[in-house]
Amino acid sequence: MSSRVEFEQRSSAGGQVFFDRLETRTDAERAQDLARQLPIQVCAAREVPAFAERLREVDAASVTSREALALLPVTRKAELLERQRAGCRAPGAGSAIGSPSAGHASDEITTEFDPFGGFSAIGWPHLRGLSGARRVYQSPGPIYEPEGSGATDYWRLARALFAAGFRSGQLVHNSFSYHLTPGAWMLDGGAQALGCTVFPGGVGNTELQLQAMHELRADAYCGTPSFLRILIEKASETQLALPHLQRALVSGEAFPPSLRDWLREHGIEGYQAYVTADLGLIAYETTAREGLVVDEGVVLEIVRPGTGDPVPDGEVGEVVVTVLHPEYPLIRFATGDLSAVMPGKCPTGRTQMRICGWMGRADQTTKVRGMFVHPSQVAEVMRRHPELGRARLVVEGEMANDQMRFLVETNRPSAELASAVGESLREVTKLRGDIEWAEMGALPTDGKVIEDRRTYR
Repeated sequence: MSSRVEFEQRSSAGGQVFFDRLETRTDAERAQDLARQLPIQVCAAREVPAFAERLREVDAASVTSREALALLPVTRKAELLERQRAGCRAPGAGSAIGSPSAGHASDEITTEFDPFGGFSAIGWPHLRGLSGARRVYQSPGPIYEPEGSGATDYWRLARALFAAGFRSGQLVHNSFSYHLTPGAWMLDGGAQALGCTVFPGGVGNTELQLQAMHELRADAYCGTPSFLRILIEKASETQLALPHLQRALVSGEAFPPSLRDWLREHGIEGYQAYVTADLGLIAYETTAREGLVVDEGVVLEIVRPGTGDPVPDGEVGEVVVTVLHPEYPLIRFATGDLSAVMPGKCPTGRTQMRICGWMGRADQTTKVRGMFVHPSQVAEVMRRHPELGRARLVVEGEMANDQMRFLVETNRPSAELASAVGESLREVTKLRGDIEWAEMGALPTDGKVIEDRRTYR
């Protein structure tokens, strides 16, 4: 019997079940474990090219606390993207789709072929002679993420699933995308680590997915909250009962209280998880419904946007995360998300820090229908159509009903051009949007290329 199962059985005798003993450590125990893990992680990071230079003067043995960690430089997603592009353009790599134009700062980066930009310690033989990568994913940007082969639950999602009530023997209907991006595989691995059976529903095909949920009597759902609502509404229209579906773990977009309560009215307790393609699980919701508990496999900081300086607890700032495994050793990786540390401990007895959840973006990058959209992607669409002027991507609607409008300046609007620009937008962002024309010089000159006008309730 595994130590985790033994702990679960012992803790359940006291009326509260935890995933493992890590969730109930004292502050002193957690600090002691961190003092042991951080030097190992910094040493692992120094072995990969992207961190070798910036951490060259750092004494890894001295990085034994959150305060010492806060002195290290922050790595931003834009830098990861630029280094990856440079690695894909290296000799022998061929030209990369969406490469920056001549004169861009990233053109100065020189490296061997490396689609991970020198951040990964795993790969396959012709990638710096590395090995150990089980899968490689492509997220919008495009950004490539490696997945190691050392554990079934590589991205640590089992902890969040367990907190949401998922248990061994249940059938989990997974409606995250299995195509290109890692989302579905993250939840798939976590569910299997718990002993669940997984139905790989993926995205779309609403009628077929609903039929499978009904006929297979799915116990639980993973996916975006908006698609779960669509499925339930479709089930009501077609009179297909889903009496066995009682729990859900949702991610990829906001999960407002109104939608949580709506799901409960339909017999489903939904919980949210804060997950990114680069880092895996960051934080998760518990039955207390008070913020999100930070995962035990990461160190989370809230810093002042644009800096690496931690802010006082309770103050809103940017989420910066250090993962505690050596295969993809991201140190102080800035997510671009805003949040704040909540005071006190979780009423469930979990002792890790809590955050308030997603409170917006520290930059213009935003999430639409579960997919990140970057300013660089807007630039790539416009690069493909040099005859156009400036552009602005406007995201509107209520959460779980995102709508995109792509406002573009031109003196020669046409249906053919609108179709071509729309196709480019879909190819680059993996999302569809309406194309709207503006006269040359009509769009504001305020520096915005992505404007989020969604309402939150």
